[in-house]
Amino acid sequence: MKQKTTSYPKDKIKILLLENISDVSVEEFKEAGYVNVKKVSGALSEQDLIKEIKDVHILGIRSKTQVTEKVLAKANKLLAIGCYCIGINQVNIKAATEKGVAVFNAPYANTRSVAELVIGLSIVLIRRITDKNKAAHLGIWQKEAKGSYELRGKTLGIVGYGNIGSQVSVMAEALGMNVIYYDVESKLPHGNARQIRSLKELLKRSNIVTLHVPSEASTRYMINEHMLSHFKKGSILINYSRGDVVDLTALKNAITSGQLSGAAIDVFPEEPEKNGAKFSSVLQNVPNVILTPHIGGSTEEAQFNIGLDVTSKQLSYLEKGVSTGSHSIPALSLPMQAKTHRILHIHKNVPGVLGEINSKLSAHNINILGQYLKTNDEIGYVVLDVDTALSNEAFNLLKGVKSTIRVRMLY
Repeated sequence: MKQKTTSYPKDKIKILLLENISDVSVEEFKEAGYVNVKKVSGALSEQDLIKEIKDVHILGIRSKTQVTEKVLAKANKLLAIGCYCIGINQVNIKAATEKGVAVFNAPYANTRSVAELVIGLSIVLIRRITDKNKAAHLGIWQKEAKGSYELRGKTLGIVGYGNIGSQVSVMAEALGMNVIYYDVESKLPHGNARQIRSLKELLKRSNIVTLHVPSEASTRYMINEHMLSHFKKGSILINYSRGDVVDLTALKNAITSGQLSGAAIDVFPEEPEKNGAKFSSVLQNVPNVILTPHIGGSTEEAQFNIGLDVTSKQLSYLEKGVSTGSHSIPALSLPMQAKTHRILHIHKNVPGVLGEINSKLSAHNINILGQYLKTNDEIGYVVLDVDTALSNEAFNLLKGVKSTIRVRMLY
């Protein structure tokens, strides 16, 4: 069926994209008819975002901008937030849910970029290329094989066997590595990889350990002084997941003592908010350590794919009411119907709301030609297709339903 025209003027929809989101996102919005797009290269502080968010309908961010409860309290027109990255921990999901704001992300789009880099880092670190490179730049010819190894035949331990971890697994096995992994859930292996039930056991058996876990209470400083003592002597740690997963001071001590032979760290407990800002870490100038500025997924291909992915989800929600992929609005994907107008109703998840909706419309002889309901713990999401001649009346009736959070006439 041909796309229906939205009931709102597209030039009135204000879109704010922060942190240098890919231009493909701007192009996609404008191609869909949304011309009021503002792109900002850096992140905004909470105070600055509160000033900007007042009239914004669609917000796009990456990992630096924090969408707090205070920000959302001022975002009275905000319909959706697009996190143009893997994580969503920079958004207060509870507050977004209570406000009826859809939150989308791109959990798969930069998987390949991170996985390739992890493999590349493994080769560089196990060959001690960092030290030889530094020596060469200082004019020292350091040609030796001592402490330099092949990846083939070594054991890679993957902590967190999700989208990235599992792809690293496939690539590592193709290079002749033995792959073991630890995850809090049972996961089917790719290829000949084997799941290990104990994290300590994985650490003891691995030549290289790579972390791919989210930031949450159970993972905070999971690699600490105690856990580092269980690493295989001379092993390598790679953390391209979240900055609060590793105790960096304990890691430095483990490397300088010889317990570990090297590390690659891309994420830090505290990170500068913009390019060119001063950066400090206890791991600076430690031998065979690679420090990168949170660029695990920062390739042209990944940013392009993320731009397409998140923008398409926001457009589908904006124009069709499709909430698939949202972390706050219950997921609904529904076909369009002829000779109808579509109304979206978001409400608190309490008993009797759907019955009240149907009773109000029935009492006014408004025929519901299509109805879809999905709930989560906090809210319910109803999509109604009604007769075009009665849609305005239906819209006004729905605004009066108890426990209503938001009503939107889509078309």
